[in-house]
Amino acid sequence: MSEDEVIATFPDRPITREKIEEDLVALGVTPGMTLLVHSSLSSFGWVCGGAVAVILGLEAVVRPFGTLVMPTHSGDLADPSGWEHPAVPENWWDEIRRTMPAYDPEMTPTRGMGVIPETFRKQPHVVRSAHPQLSFAAWGERCLAVVADHQLDFGLGEGSPLARIYEMDGWVLLVGVDHECNSSLHLAEIRGEYPAKSFVSCSAPVAVEGHRRWKTYRELDYRSDDFVDLGRDFYKHYRNEIRVGRVGHARALLFRQRTCVDYATTWFHRKRR
Repeated sequence: MSEDEVIATFPDRPITREKIEEDLVALGVTPGMTLLVHSSLSSFGWVCGGAVAVILGLEAVVRPFGTLVMPTHSGDLADPSGWEHPAVPENWWDEIRRTMPAYDPEMTPTRGMGVIPETFRKQPHVVRSAHPQLSFAAWGERCLAVVADHQLDFGLGEGSPLARIYEMDGWVLLVGVDHECNSSLHLAEIRGEYPAKSFVSCSAPVAVEGHRRWKTYRELDYRSDDFVDLGRDFYKHYRNEIRVGRVGHARALLFRQRTCVDYATTWFHRKRR
């Protein structure tokens, strides 16, 4: 949605950092939380200060003795043979493999994550994990513990920040997005058992002792086509534990990650074929 469209859709008032803080507190976000955020800036309405105001509002509520986490994936750091949006000619592939810069946590931009995570990852005192495609960035007291030792194989699994958040009994905040953007459900995919579960080989350019190398690793063949249905069932079973409200104009859901992942792991076993 363009800025003009946002203003036309939500003409009553601008959304300020103070309003965002008030709404987060009303929703149930508290100081000291470990909070994984998935968001869409345009859903808030017109925000005075844009992504910066949203991030500062989140940090003001969570406080430095809490921990704020966002996905900062860069899916374009991949072998070009698998690219689809856009695909590139096959005669380009070798040159792309030869010249693509290695993943750099400070420099590599996000892709398809939105302006809030892209702005967040650049902030001082934010640290980013080492996975070339499936990184997360974190701020606050436990930020290093969240992003440390992000394993290359199964980047959303047991060696990932998602599993560290699970161990910390962290929370998930969806703001203006549905469960199709809930990355914690991929942790449940890895933990779950279902007939259609399959694995793929991936590769990406990484820095190894200062040298650029293409690394190949194992990954789950992730899918999210049933995440909205899963989320609907999750709400039916845990409506008393899921906090629903608004942050600005955006619909927001706040829930414990552990409860969601445990439910989803069982749901995949029952529902997926």
